[in-house]
Amino acid sequence: MSDNTVTKKTLGGRCLDAIERVGNKLPPPAILFCWLFVIVAVIGAIFTWTDFSMINPAIKDPAKAVVKSQNLFSEAGINWLLNNLVKNFTGFAPMGLVVTMTLAIGMCEEAGLLKALLAKCMRNVPPTLVPFVVAFLGTCGNIASDTAMIVIPPMAAIAYIGVGKNPIVGMINGYAGAQAGFSANLMIAGTDSLLQGLTNLAIKGFIPDSTFTVEVTCNWFFMMASTFLCAIVIGGVCTWVVEPRFGKYEGSTDDKIEALTPEQSRGLRNAGLVALAYIALLVVGFFWGPLAKVNPDGSRVFVGSLMLKGLIPLLFFFFALCGITYGYTAGSIKSSSDLNKGMVHQAKGMGAYIVFCFFAGQFNMLFNWTKLGTMLAIGGADFLKGIGFTGIPMCVAFILLSMVVNLFVSSGSAKWAIFAPIFVPMFMLLGYHPGFTQLLYRLGDSPTNAFTPMSPYIWMVLSVAQAKYDENLKIGTLISALVPVAFWLQIIWIIFFIVWDYFGLPIGPGVTSAIPAELAALLH
Repeated sequence: MSDNTVTKKTLGGRCLDAIERVGNKLPPPAILFCWLFVIVAVIGAIFTWTDFSMINPAIKDPAKAVVKSQNLFSEAGINWLLNNLVKNFTGFAPMGLVVTMTLAIGMCEEAGLLKALLAKCMRNVPPTLVPFVVAFLGTCGNIASDTAMIVIPPMAAIAYIGVGKNPIVGMINGYAGAQAGFSANLMIAGTDSLLQGLTNLAIKGFIPDSTFTVEVTCNWFFMMASTFLCAIVIGGVCTWVVEPRFGKYEGSTDDKIEALTPEQSRGLRNAGLVALAYIALLVVGFFWGPLAKVNPDGSRVFVGSLMLKGLIPLLFFFFALCGITYGYTAGSIKSSSDLNKGMVHQAKGMGAYIVFCFFAGQFNMLFNWTKLGTMLAIGGADFLKGIGFTGIPMCVAFILLSMVVNLFVSSGSAKWAIFAPIFVPMFMLLGYHPGFTQLLYRLGDSPTNAFTPMSPYIWMVLSVAQAKYDENLKIGTLISALVPVAFWLQIIWIIFFIVWDYFGLPIGPGVTSAIPAELAALLH
């Protein structure tokens, strides 16, 4: 945070300062997750000793629907820990994804490709528009799922430096776009397909004879419009709330963007040619090769395809080939030894993150093994069902419930698998379209992604920011900057939803808030 003298702070500013102070008192991430591991183990043991249980509505078999916590301090718990300690670490998915993409992007950064590309592309972009462009790219980038949370922030930092802004604010902006705006996109993403499938299972479970299904596009219109809303809100909050708290960047200017030399221009040209050739190869592979998912009718689709499932390795080769081509052409890479040194240099900054992954992996798997995450989601759903709201207040309450539970259970699909069998039928009985219920869930499942410490990617952002821009940066400072982004986005998104619903606009092709006639007939 900036040390600039401030004569009088607003109430919001004082609240953020308090969040920053409390957050900065948190122990290092590895130690924090050690404590969380112990707390979860103790709570799980207490629930086991008291024989506390809940019913999971997603499971139809009554014998299997009973959810009970498991006790780490038992023979079964000891067996689980000793058999899975190493697997919990090596199987922690974010670690492999982060390290893989760090090496790939690192080749581009060490070669100087990112600086050169941004120098060329951002030259005519006014500094005042950069935050909004970054937020927009971050929001659209979530079509690549978690990859956007790794790729966008470091590139946003360099873009910010290029226009004289603080790179840490750039990382916060890019991360917030990818996380807080996770549900929004201009195109249909894997999230749409995943949630749609769970919604249809909930419909089938409630009305077994029904042949009605929601389409993958059931939220598309609303989410397409939300992409621009997220870009405006996130970019605006980062400009007018977050940036003043950090002030002018006084650190190293090694990443400063300067005019391109003839060699760099040739490097960009050759890297561009390689990129075009690579993209052409992917197009051929999609339309005539194995990269597409082929439906029984012969049509090829992106959702569920090998291209989507293999996006990380495809991006790895893309960045690596472009970075190597640029480096050899521009002269920043002269031998394979230089290439190796560059990757090692990038990997050095990942040491703290890998230590964090070890302990976060243990906590994450224990949280799942003890069933506490499932019980938390079921309890929240039962609470909302019992408070008796109707209409817009009920819709807003459901959004807020999803928001709160999301702070503790980051998996969107896991929560919807529990919520859908409860709330899809409940909202159907009240006259709402199942796709509309799914939309409400998505509105609450995104903004708090930005600052929850349960997300491994916020620690990745902290690690990179400490290694490159401010070694004294702490998690509290990062969280206090992300809280207003999530707060304002959640409020404005809810208002946007209310206005959208008031005018009866379709949220997707042929989908409004009203239940379809064929479903209404089955319910009455």
